[in-house]
Amino acid sequence: MIRAILTSALLATTLLLTQPALSLAADAIEPTPLQERAGQVVGELLSRYHYNDLQTNDQLSGKVYRAYFDALDPQRFYFTQADLEAFAERSDQLDDEINSGRLDTAYAIFERYRQRVNERSDYALEVLGSGLDFDGSEALELDRSNAEWADSPKALDELWRKRVVNDALTQKLNGRPLSEVQESLEGRYKRLSRTLSQYTAEDVFQVFMTAWAGEFDPHSSYMSPRTSENFDINMRLSLEGIGALLSSEGEFVEIVELIAGGPAETSGQLKAGDRIVGVGQASDDIQDVVGWRLADVVDLIRGPKGSEVYLRILPGTRGSDSRERVITLTRNTIELEEQAARAEVREVERDNGLQRIGVIEVPAFYADFGAANAGDEDYRSTTRDVRELLASETLADIDGLVIDLRGNAGGSLEEAVRMTGLFINQGPVVQVNRSNGRREVLTDPAGEPAVYDGPLGVMVDGRSASASEIFAAAMQDYGRGVVMGDQTFGKGTVQTLVGLERFGVGDDQTPSGRLKLTIAKFYRINGESTQLEGVTPDLEMPFPHASDGMGERAADNALPWDTIRSADYDRLSELDGMVSTLRRHHQRRLRLDPALQAVAKEASRLESERERTTVSLNEAERRAEIDAAEAARLDAVNAQLTAYGREPLESLDALEPDALPDVLLDEAVEVVADLAELQAGGSPRMAGRLSPVQAAAR
Repeated sequence: MIRAILTSALLATTLLLTQPALSLAADAIEPTPLQERAGQVVGELLSRYHYNDLQTNDQLSGKVYRAYFDALDPQRFYFTQADLEAFAERSDQLDDEINSGRLDTAYAIFERYRQRVNERSDYALEVLGSGLDFDGSEALELDRSNAEWADSPKALDELWRKRVVNDALTQKLNGRPLSEVQESLEGRYKRLSRTLSQYTAEDVFQVFMTAWAGEFDPHSSYMSPRTSENFDINMRLSLEGIGALLSSEGEFVEIVELIAGGPAETSGQLKAGDRIVGVGQASDDIQDVVGWRLADVVDLIRGPKGSEVYLRILPGTRGSDSRERVITLTRNTIELEEQAARAEVREVERDNGLQRIGVIEVPAFYADFGAANAGDEDYRSTTRDVRELLASETLADIDGLVIDLRGNAGGSLEEAVRMTGLFINQGPVVQVNRSNGRREVLTDPAGEPAVYDGPLGVMVDGRSASASEIFAAAMQDYGRGVVMGDQTFGKGTVQTLVGLERFGVGDDQTPSGRLKLTIAKFYRINGESTQLEGVTPDLEMPFPHASDGMGERAADNALPWDTIRSADYDRLSELDGMVSTLRRHHQRRLRLDPALQAVAKEASRLESERERTTVSLNEAERRAEIDAAEAARLDAVNAQLTAYGREPLESLDALEPDALPDVLLDEAVEVVADLAELQAGGSPRMAGRLSPVQAAAR
């Protein structure tokens, strides 16, 4: 029965919207019979049908044991090594418990977690009440994800003493008086233990089963009924909120992804990795949400369309540049219109006159499946919109085209395949290799001549994932377009959602949740996987926001890169012999262009900041580090503005979100202008960047 259901399941690329939120009542939590049966089914589904063929045995049990402690205490602030050893004799029994419908060890470990959180909460309050010293010479390591577990409660005391000082100093540096800081942190530390009383057995089950699924790969997880509901809301894009996917990271709520067209993305004030430490409905009434359950933070952020929400943000940068800031967002419902592809034209001066280079930004691969299933022939989709843009007056008589996929996290696989067909005459686009070994080659369904066959460039970055990687890889493999930017995300796996009710676990009145299960991998038509390695651009560009910590390469248990046999396709010869010339001209501009130099310098600085995970607990030193970081950022901004003939800013406070020129897009336009000259039989002159002329945008 399981095999029949999985075989008929729809292939879908999905993103986990929320990480597990723990739960604890005043009395010891016990698993319900429904959860015990669900554990059996989840274990069976993973071992039999996951793409990664792992056996449910003692070896897997031991890995899950360690992963469960990591899930509960990812930054090593609560458990000691003795806690891990206390349950060690049962570490190889988790598989036996799952198979027999028992969850004793998982819930016992969680009880120990509750005890440790209560102890740490009490100690933090004690430190807060004893006075804080900001004049010492100590430092705190912020990233403890790979640290050794503390060898004693005394070692945890020392760690927490530094943590309290850092928490207080972070708020004090934001201009808050010490009395207000102490009041805020007192509420935070009390809440660490108080929040646990709101937890339920469902939440404990979710975190344990997700730790189990996570040993197969990072995109497989168990979703509780409440998490499943939130997932569906976001997938329908009907959530009235800020348009961001959130997860819990220890006591913090972290931004995983900004949804294209949503308030968070369009504001320009947030990025993946930022942490939300406060939420309010008014600027003077922002609640500290550190230690809150993820679901409760999400509920606080949601609200009526058009209303404002105030967020206190702690930047994701781990180094000295970690000053909190308050931003205001206007809640909105995310519609397809906000995610729709849009076009503009930029003009580049060349020896033979102005070249008009079109730019189509594709924020996501979307489709209005509801309208399509209802028989509406004019339903919105990425391919339909891009086709209309290519035929529009905006892009009439262009000399070249840039497809901008920066920040495009994917979406509809079908749309990625269809849109590829707009730029090739016919042929395969991507291969899908399933867990049962069956290989499927997905081909351009139209089989018609290309809608656009001129010079083409594709921009990608570290956030371009899944469907974006499929399109970029196809353009590269065919030799159809030059790929520019940064190494892409590297998500080359396919997931399906499996409702446990389909196996007799619960029903409509008592839902049991769903399993997100990886059942296939994507492969390029040349046989190489897009998994892990993503797409390597033909021309690399400096990206200040790029972060290896956000890509598939940073994930635990990511499936490996590998190859299968190539599909049958004919490579075009349009780019053969031209990429080296394009690269030479591109590298010259990187060396000589002031704006590109400023971007590269800022990218290097941010990379150094990310590598610095230790912060000073001395107020004077910390202020100096923050001031230096802000001064460096201001220098980079002003260097870009000056290169474009604009007035420099006196402070970063005067910087509007969309005021900075898109230096990298302008360089991509230059590259495509070079390509147009080469394909026309000319030799592009090595000109520097000229200020772009912006035409009407759709």
